[in-house]
Parts: sequence; C-alpha cells; structure tokens
Amino acid sequence: MEHAPQQPELPPRLRRFVDGMDALLARGPSESEIVAQGGALLRALLAHDDWLPDAMAQPRPQFYRQYLLYLDPARRHSVASFVWGPGQRTPVHDHTVWGLAGILRGAEVAQAWRAHGGAFAADGAPLLLTAGEVCAVSPALGDIHEVRNAFDDRVSIGVHVYGADIGAVERHVYASDGSRKPFRSGYANR
Repeated sequence: MEHAPQQPELPPRLRRFVDGMDALLARGPSESEIVAQGGALLRALLAHDDWLPDAMAQPRPQFYRQYLLYLDPARRHSVASFVWGPGQRTPVHDHTVWGLAGILRGAEVAQAWRAHGGAFAADGAPLLLTAGEVCAVSPALGDIHEVRNAFDDRVSIGVHVYGADIGAVERHVYASDGSRKPFRSGYANR
C-alpha cells in the first residue's frame, strides 16, 4: 500500500493559512473567489510577523531569493517567501497561473507591462505594496510585470501564493521589444 508523503511541519500560522487555501480550492472556486477569499486568508497571515523561519528570510547580495514554504501535494498551489535585498528587482516576467502577492516586511513595487504597437512598455502607474497588503496576478487580470524592493537600504519580504508549483512552471521573461525567453524559477531551498 502506497502512503502519501508526510506534510512538513509548518509554523501554526502558516498551517492555518495552508489549511484555509486547501479548503477554498477543494470547493472549485472561480478565479475571482480565489482572489477575494485567498487574499483575505493571506492578509490574515501577513497580520503577524512571528512565523517565518529565519532560514526562509535570508537575502542574497546580488539577486532576490524565492524560498518554497509549502507545496500542495496535488500541486494546486504553492507558497513562497520572496526575499529582496536592497534595490533588487525581477526582470519583466509572467506567471501563466493565478497568483497572490502579499508583503510581510518592508515594501514591494510592482509595475505592470503590456505590448503597445509591437513593443513592450510599462502599463499604468507602479503599485506600491506595504506590509499587510495583497495584490493579484493572472492571465485574466494582467500577468506580466516586474517587481522590486521599494527600498535601497533594507530587506523586504513578500509571501506569494500561486495556482501551481511556481518553481516548476515554464514562464517567460520579456525584453523591451516584446520578445520572450522561457525560464523556470526554481527555489533557493530546493
């Protein structure tokens, strides 16, 4: 008889969040329900900054780090901490699945991008997210953006939730001419 892999021991607050997301996704919700209800669950998790293990909050000098905190056994969702050193940023990229991004410490700036006349350009004003705030991305809502630490002198930490194993999903980075290149982000702790 084959046994399901044992779930890792999670900090209690993270376990409550994961259990809430599991229950939400088990109901087969629409994307708008995931954004609204999952966003509320994520805001509740972010309301307390006492649960993230130190090992999952370590910056790297040159590039941001993405640490896997939880992967649903059915790969319906993954939870990761994004640790931004001072001034660090992503390239312009997509996700191909729904995602919720919230801030635990510091702040992130997200800039949406869209194709305009065959080239790629920033779309609208940048969005500043501070501790406790959450935003959503998806192919239906807008899926292409770049993100950066809002600070040049300190670390910021986001907690992101995606509708797949985001470290294994083939995604894309975009150049200003609209060309794209596939990538898989992986995780710093895997």
